[in-house]
Amino acid sequence: MTGNRNDFFPDHTTETAPAAARRPMEATAKRLGYLPAPVGRLATSPHLLDGFLKISAIFESSTLDPLPREVVIMTIATRNGCHVCVAMHTAKLTALGADAAVITSLREGRPTADERLEAVRRFTLDVVATSGAVSDDTLRRFLGHGYTAQNALEVVLGIGAYTMSTLANRMTGAPLDEQLAAFAPQE
Repeated sequence: MTGNRNDFFPDHTTETAPAAARRPMEATAKRLGYLPAPVGRLATSPHLLDGFLKISAIFESSTLDPLPREVVIMTIATRNGCHVCVAMHTAKLTALGADAAVITSLREGRPTADERLEAVRRFTLDVVATSGAVSDDTLRRFLGHGYTAQNALEVVLGIGAYTMSTLANRMTGAPLDEQLAAFAPQE
């Protein structure tokens, strides 16, 4: 990426953002205790911001447990090279008490030693690689780790949500907030 993306995607505040983006921005700031800079940039499109926040909330309420959900997110974040999402979801994995070796593997895009979490990572990559046309064997392997057909479709939901945010964060040149600096990917 060249140039200053801030020329195209300003760091909106709740005062400078388009009116339709203000409510979701305020809700995000209230929930997190601060307004993430990427949210300020995504506010340039109130529709994208609102859509991402809604679809990610739906994913959070899915039947996938929190750690497998985070595996889906980190798999997409590392695949798409979104430093903001990698940092944010490293922090979330840490808060969930995920094993440090699992976090390191996910950040590096490598297989994890945890077979059940690795099944989610591998399935996520297979869904993306085949545009959803996974083989019956791939589906059976995923289900063989205690996941359900509903979980398989929820992986698709997570892929959609976090493909949206990772691509938008990269396009806008979203900066990393100081609150997440300790979780930043190493360059």
